Amino acid sequence: MGLIKAGLGAVGGVLADQWKEFFYCDAIENDVLMVKGQKRVGGRSSNTKGSDNIISNGSGIAVADGQCMIIVEQGKIVEVCAEPGEFTYDSSTEPSIFSGSLGNSIKETFKAIGKRFTYGGDTGKDQRVYYFNTKEIMGNKYGTVNPVPFRVVDQNIGLDIDISIRCNGEYSYKIVDPLKFYTNVCGNVSDEYDRSEIDSQLKTELMTALQPAFAKISAMGIRYSALPGHTVELADALNEVLSTKWTELRGIKVWSFGVNSVTAPKEDEDMIKELQRNVVFRNPTMAGAHLVGAQAQAMQDAANNQAGAMTGFMGMGFAQQSGGMNAQNLFAMGQQQQAQQPAPAPAASAANGWKCACGATNQGKFCAECGSPKPAEEGWTCSCGAVNKGKFCPNCGSKKPAGAPLYQCDKCGWKPEDPHNPPKFCPECGDIFDSNDAK
Repeated sequence: MGLIKAGLGAVGGVLADQWKEFFYCDAIENDVLMVKGQKRVGGRSSNTKGSDNIISNGSGIAVADGQCMIIVEQGKIVEVCAEPGEFTYDSSTEPSIFSGSLGNSIKETFKAIGKRFTYGGDTGKDQRVYYFNTKEIMGNKYGTVNPVPFRVVDQNIGLDIDISIRCNGEYSYKIVDPLKFYTNVCGNVSDEYDRSEIDSQLKTELMTALQPAFAKISAMGIRYSALPGHTVELADALNEVLSTKWTELRGIKVWSFGVNSVTAPKEDEDMIKELQRNVVFRNPTMAGAHLVGAQAQAMQDAANNQAGAMTGFMGMGFAQQSGGMNAQNLFAMGQQQQAQQPAPAPAASAANGWKCACGATNQGKFCAECGSPKPAEEGWTCSCGAVNKGKFCPNCGSKKPAGAPLYQCDKCGWKPEDPHNPPKFCPECGDIFDSNDAK
């Protein structure tokens, strides 16, 4: 009885799986990263007894925008499609008399019956369709629980220190390699793979990568307070740090990185502001202006002194005498520094350059605006190599040759570069240059 049941099960199962299947996937929610494809079976369909994990040869699979489809057979990926449209699986190991050559399909059908008979009438095979969400996965919030070191470099004041900052915001990621994601992350799931299963791990790794990413940003000279305006550079720095774990291992990439706020301890901010304020006083003129403003404020405070205006002005005079510097000396020092500065180089003009047809004045052999070559100079070439337009060479003082004949080959018409000084033989035809070639 067991053999008869296995035979009937094998024949009935193979015949039921002769129908072509149609797999599709509804809109994948933002929280779902991978979902198993559904086999469409309508109320008027006769394909109601086919096996669940069997895909007959010639079956159709619909792929929408923002999706990537893979076919897994016996645990191995055999097909991948990321282009929107209908994909026809015409290389399945499950035969169908409705696909391909009828003779070959019948032969393969009997082979499938024999194989299923050895498995007691069961399929002995597992074929699945999976869809990946390749859209941008947004809404991932982050926040630094502990301060993150950030290096502050300011060449203007010679500042190079490490401070601690806190930041928060949101980031998004994207599945860029579904094969790696399937192989190393989700595997052969029965229904779907949700982002909640991996988001916690991704957030922890992202927080760990913030420190080296901030180091790369600070090396570019970007201040920590300007981070919200450089999110693209920050996302690139994070991808560079996370490339081994995320891209190469899981097939995931940071797509965008948003920063809501960045804060540093008040004492660090006050220190940086004080150093930047003091560097302005390296300029004596600026220091003198600040001193004048301080003196004006001191005069107002002295006039309002509760002990009397005279007492206030006496205190202000003692302060000026002990300071050792006044505004006039600072202004004089500023004028002296300005006088010692070298004059700026004169702009290029037509007198020491050449003017292109586009209107730009240039110094080299090509125009910096349009790329046109410098026009060839007209005139006569001296024996020293200088091109001149006058009667005498300004380089060596030689006089322009008077009435020098122009030479041209009377055989082939070739003209030498210097028409006044031809070679002995024509390089084109070999004819001798003589008086017959003089024009």
